Amino acid sequence: MPSHAGTPAPDAVPDADSGLAGSPETGPLIEARDVTRVYRRPRTSLTRPGEAVHALNGVSLTVRRGERFGIVGESGSGKSTLLRLLCALDQPTSGVIRFDGQDLAGRSERRLRFLRRSLQIVFQDPMSSLDPRMRVRDLVAEPLVALGEPVGGRVADLLDEVGLPASAADRYPHQFSGGQRQRIAIARALAPRPKVLVADEPVSALDVSVRGQILNLLADLVDELGLTLVFVSHDLSVVRHVCETVAVMNGGEIVETGPVDDVWAAPRHPYTRTLLEAVPTLEDVL
Repeated sequence: MPSHAGTPAPDAVPDADSGLAGSPETGPLIEARDVTRVYRRPRTSLTRPGEAVHALNGVSLTVRRGERFGIVGESGSGKSTLLRLLCALDQPTSGVIRFDGQDLAGRSERRLRFLRRSLQIVFQDPMSSLDPRMRVRDLVAEPLVALGEPVGGRVADLLDEVGLPASAADRYPHQFSGGQRQRIAIARALAPRPKVLVADEPVSALDVSVRGQILNLLADLVDELGLTLVFVSHDLSVVRHVCETVAVMNGGEIVETGPVDDVWAAPRHPYTRTLLEAVPTLEDVL
């Protein structure tokens, strides 16, 4: 992992050590270069360390500003590990990850404050990411309060943007359907006006009948707000519906990447062809 000797540079100043970053105005928004992540299984012997598990092996990708970028792969492919690294929720064993020209390695949580403001996540299961003891008003406002920003009428505006009535603000998460709870989670993620929206399997826990509604909502919001979208899924048909570029992961590596329609029409890697053969009929209900 790269070391950072000396006094850290302010967060507003991009790192300029390796030449990977362009200017914050013109360079890629997200970059990963030769990223690996190795975990150790629990020790089973007093004389030997736990077995090394290579979750990622030399992964590289670039997400441009305003791009809708999909990461697709089955469980165990490494996509969730990669997502955690891109969001600075974990550190790579080796390699470089940059956001808006700034190296994320080795930063304290205080020095990641710019990232927490600029990048927000919508998780797979809204019931596990929304505190059941809090009213919707407080849930949506919480990111603003944490960042020291005024709330004002922002909650009502956000609920309207995701298709919920203002009266929803006084209710609790358990009083909504799964699709409505995901709308609340999206409103919460949009509260601090991020540059990037990360969606981690956002429809896999929902009924098929409402998946299309949530996917259409995400696509519309990304367009209207000028966001960059990083969308993670095991389903290539879902990624095709909302993304323009896709990276296919298998065994901790990106085995294929390109425009999603090209990958769909003429997959080059056998694993991608296997994914396509397993595509469900979701598009029939969109």
